[in-house]
Amino acid sequence: MGKSLVIVESPAKAKTINKFLGRNFTVKASMGHVRDLPKKSLGVDEKHDFKPTYEILPGRKKVIDELKKAAETADKVYLAPDPDREGEAICWHLAEILKKTNKNLHRVMFNEITKRAVQQGMNDPQKIDSNKVDAQQARRILDRLVGYKVSPLLWDKVRRGLSAGRVQSVALRIVVEREREVLAFKPEEYWTLGALLEAKEPPPFEARLFKVGDKKADLKTQADTDAVVASLQNATFVVRSVESKEKKKNPVPPFITSKLQQDASRKLGFTVRKTMTLAQRLYEGMDLGDLGTVGLITYMRTDSTRIAPEALQEVRDHIVKAHGPEFLPEEPRYYKTGKMTQGAHEAIRPTTMDLAPDRVRKYLQKDEFLLYSLIWNRFVASQMKPAVFDVTTADIEAGPCLFRATGSTMKFPGYLAVYQDIAEKSRKDSPDAPEEDETARALPPLTEGERLKLQKLDPKQHFTQPPPRFTEASLVKELEENGIGRPSTYATILATLQTRDYVEKNEGKFVPTELGLTVTDLLSTPRGWKRSWTRSRKAG
Repeated sequence: MGKSLVIVESPAKAKTINKFLGRNFTVKASMGHVRDLPKKSLGVDEKHDFKPTYEILPGRKKVIDELKKAAETADKVYLAPDPDREGEAICWHLAEILKKTNKNLHRVMFNEITKRAVQQGMNDPQKIDSNKVDAQQARRILDRLVGYKVSPLLWDKVRRGLSAGRVQSVALRIVVEREREVLAFKPEEYWTLGALLEAKEPPPFEARLFKVGDKKADLKTQADTDAVVASLQNATFVVRSVESKEKKKNPVPPFITSKLQQDASRKLGFTVRKTMTLAQRLYEGMDLGDLGTVGLITYMRTDSTRIAPEALQEVRDHIVKAHGPEFLPEEPRYYKTGKMTQGAHEAIRPTTMDLAPDRVRKYLQKDEFLLYSLIWNRFVASQMKPAVFDVTTADIEAGPCLFRATGSTMKFPGYLAVYQDIAEKSRKDSPDAPEEDETARALPPLTEGERLKLQKLDPKQHFTQPPPRFTEASLVKELEENGIGRPSTYATILATLQTRDYVEKNEGKFVPTELGLTVTDLLSTPRGWKRSWTRSRKAG
């Protein structure tokens, strides 16, 4: 009997796994997908249940011949592409090709590329999941039908070479509709009034106008503001009430794919494509010198926040050693997952807590290290205690007005000692939106009835802002929240919009081109055909 054959997707993954399995196994790479719908025809029988016709991809014939030859003499064939729908489909296509050569076919999955995980996967072979295969085929067929049927209309009405996609066209429309909101936006004036005050003890602090009489402050013009300022000329500022509360800020879950893409964009400035390329390397295995080749993170295409019990125990032990027992909650944290989550997967996490970022830094490129550190810190933080703040709100009377000051002090850093949350900045378009995070400021000790000294009144003019154009992070978030596409496809979607010249980036934000506006009009409404054709002709 010959060696067992293991087929994975990439040469890097094959190299890592081959070191774990030893001389009784041959590990080869399929180089990704091996079959697809034909390029020069629809390849879908619309009259017979949309049956697809597949053919071997150009450039894969040599790979297929090598796999067939290896399968002929193999004892068993283990199909080990990635553990997602695309990986399952690759398994099915390989099985269809190889089943005449070797019928002893098994599906194995590795959530992480470590010796332990690979051996576990090999000891627990499965059957190919037909439901996942069907799901992938359905998406692929829909992509083909939309592209094949709609793209020629764009060729006819605009120009040849354009493409319409099931997800790509929706993503483009989201960008276009936001752009039209921006262009249609009319700024409105509003004013805020701050009072810089001193108490018995430092520091000086600012309170903002909250009410005038019994009504919430709503200063539309300078005249409105001047009238309030005039009413305060001889006013005494007195503390009416002081309320202090303890506020807890809970940690965020470990990364899923979409959240990794968003945070890597916001914190590190990485494109979605770059993030996924780096994560693929970290997953497939890095050469760590004397430690050998090791996969540093679990599988990076996942929508599950589930963590394996052994990983939970490992990170809890790490928290105690690295940060102290006071940072460890009594019980592990478990996070809710969405209804459509593929529960078999784990969240994105380090494969072992023995390989801290600083320990492997010298073996990684700069960006690999930055992404690994981001994943490491998020995972550790997700199992730590919440941050605790003392939040104080003081209401201050002055003539007919009520001012409010809010401040906070951190009592316990909790998970913030490891990981700072960064959210997409929201627009400041109302008087209620502070110029900065007021709760980050400290207030002096205040008591009810205490008289305060006014240093100055500070009226400021503002204008409401249009909705922000989409960044890569915010567009991924929008797609995710609306169930459009999959995290594994976001990089391709964003890249296609740019390579097709439908959008361009301006200071990191997506702006639709004239072509993008035209295509969206054509695809959105019947009237758009005439309107967009006229516009495109005028444009040249």
